[in-house]
Order: sequence, then C-alpha cells, then structure tokens
Amino acid sequence: MSMTQAEVKNLFRKQEHKASMLVTERLRLLSGFGIDGDLNSDDMSPRQVLLTSTQDLNQLSILPGEMRENIVLDTSIDQGFRPGAKLTFTSGAVIRLTFYCEPCKRLSHLANSISDLEQKRGILGVVITGGAIALGDKVSIESDYFPALSEEPYERFLNYVAQIPRGKVVTYKQILRCIGVDRSYFRVMPVYIKKAPANYPLHRILDSQGKITPHIPHQLEQLKAEGITISRDSNHHRVSLEQYVWEKPSIY
Repeated sequence: MSMTQAEVKNLFRKQEHKASMLVTERLRLLSGFGIDGDLNSDDMSPRQVLLTSTQDLNQLSILPGEMRENIVLDTSIDQGFRPGAKLTFTSGAVIRLTFYCEPCKRLSHLANSISDLEQKRGILGVVITGGAIALGDKVSIESDYFPALSEEPYERFLNYVAQIPRGKVVTYKQILRCIGVDRSYFRVMPVYIKKAPANYPLHRILDSQGKITPHIPHQLEQLKAEGITISRDSNHHRVSLEQYVWEKPSIY
C-alpha cells in the first residue's frame, strides 16, 4: 500500500440520460449513496461515482466531461489511481474505487476503436464518507486499501449471491443494481444461475416480481426449509418481498 497526492481538476453532475453533463465547481458526496443530485446515486450500487485522470484524457485527446465522468483528477495509474484505492478529499470525504467503467458504443466517436477506451474511460467508486468537494481540492490516494471488485460481472454475481443470508431473498433487478451492470443483463441472469456452482444459495434468487424462477430446481422446497412463507396466485408461487428481501449492499 502506498499513498500519493492528486488534485481535483474538473467536476460534473449527470442529471439526465444522454444529456450533457452539468459543469460545476462543487459536488456534495452523500455517504453510501453517491453525488447529491446525480442520476447514478444509488445506495445499492457499486458505481455511484465515475472518476478519470488527466493522464488518460490527454493520451486520448479527449476533453473533460466527454467520458461522462463526475470527477477528473490530476493523477495517473503510476500514482496508485486504480480499483481498490481509497481517495480522501480535503473535506474528509472518502471514495472507494471499485472497478473500471466499461466503454459503451455511445463513446465510440471518441477513439478509433472501443478497445482503445478499455480501462481508460475511468474508474467507478462508492462514497464511504460524505462531504463537499471542490475544484482545486487535494486528494490523498492510498492504493490497494480495499479489495478491488472483479472486472467480470459473473464473478461479481457469485460474490453477491454468496452473501445472501439464510431466510432472505433477492430479485433479478436487485442483483443487477448490486453488481453494477445495465438492465440488458436481465437476459443473462438464467445463464449465470445455470453456470454457478451448486453450493451457492441460488434458491434465494427470485424474479423481479418475487416469483419462483423455473431455472432453479427444488427452489420451493429449499425456501420453505428456511422458514420462508410461499403464497400462490394465478399459478405462480410468490414470496413477500416486503417481508423477506435482503437489502444490504454487498460492498459495505
């Protein structure tokens, strides 16, 4: 573990999908939630904040804000700016860097190839300690302070499922939020479930309406064995999400 210093060079807030980022001189970070007023604030998500470095922007000849990042730091990966780092700002606000933000097709015009943006679009993070941050603030970077989350969504899926406690359930929609992937991943949930090792508590996964999924053998019996009450309506077995859902974010 090493510690270096950086500086806040640019700040942006995302207010709407596809709209231009709002340039600002200050942001307010909310503990466990993200940026106050930002579209990506979510107490269950590992991608509350997106940060990038002046080094990466300069190498790609990209202007600040074009990657749809929230914070630009005058730093480089050689200074410990990578997933797993702890960033402490002048105000005492703390961000944990989780994993690299995957480039999307909407940014393809910024480079010759999408592959040129791999691990260059920025690093996602979560707010550990809230506080205000402003242009010119100094930032202490402690590299490898936290475990970096896997860059592979399937590995994040396994890590999350392994933590679901006995007598609790989660939904597809909740899993997508907690592993930090797009809604399009709904279609791969059955694939992930079938691919996962049998010793994982897969029976605690329900569809987004709280119904039993056909992709998990003996799910009904396993849930009942954990004391979970199952109701039946319109030929569907259903669990009360209000009573049994597990809402703790897996990264805290």
